[in-house]
Amino acid sequence: MAEAEVLYNIKSTRARGNTDVATPSTDEPTYCNINYSETQRPGSKQPAASNRRSGVTSERVALLVLSVLLAAAVIALGVTLYENTQTKKSLHNFQEECEAKLLSEILSGTEPSIVEQPTTPPLVRNETCPSCEDGWEPHGGKLYFFSSVTSTWNESRTRCKSMRGDLVVINSEEEQRFLQSRLKVKICKPEEEFWIGLTDSEKEGEWLWVDDRRLDQSLTFWREGEPNNLKGTNSEGENCVMMWAVDGAMELKTWFDQSCKSSLKSICEKPEKECV
Repeated sequence: MAEAEVLYNIKSTRARGNTDVATPSTDEPTYCNINYSETQRPGSKQPAASNRRSGVTSERVALLVLSVLLAAAVIALGVTLYENTQTKKSLHNFQEECEAKLLSEILSGTEPSIVEQPTTPPLVRNETCPSCEDGWEPHGGKLYFFSSVTSTWNESRTRCKSMRGDLVVINSEEEQRFLQSRLKVKICKPEEEFWIGLTDSEKEGEWLWVDDRRLDQSLTFWREGEPNNLKGTNSEGENCVMMWAVDGAMELKTWFDQSCKSSLKSICEKPEKECV
């Protein structure tokens, strides 16, 4: 944009005196035009100062925006760390609670109740026999009890009998699948194992259920390589059967032969009509 010019008129008066040239009797003013550009005026530096103030303001706004973004990022990070810490604390507390409860009930000599993980949805139960003892779960005309007390195979069977039942006899793939699904939510630690009512204690290789029925070889759920009758920890070999919970394509193949003297949890069952 072109600089603005300002016209100034300066008035001067010629002094009277004797000169060779005739002059009028009155003083005659004389005018002189002097042009000043706007940039020559005393206030001509104001735009530059204004530009500097504008630049400083923009820098302050940018710094304020960056400060707000940084504060938001720090807050978000803090919230995430807090949530992770609380989650780990909750899992640790649950494990300690589970172990403490089991220990307390074992020391008191009572059959402990089942502690389920808090993230597990409640079991949908057919309450056809609401007066049954706590801990027994109805399914397919039977009642099942998943004991969290560890003991030998014979001791586990004695405990089941004291509750008018026996170690579980598995008669179908559907029953095996049901037991697997329940074990997945019963365990407090990985690879916990449960006794079932199958043994070849009377004659090696002749597997019998606790109701004296021979094992149907077309309906077995041995893990690959089982039974193997290892004698590393017991010279009598492995004459009792336990199962555990696994995932994947082999999730139903969960039977292992094991020394009957091992201390494991157990699964009891009894007819639903045994409710009292």
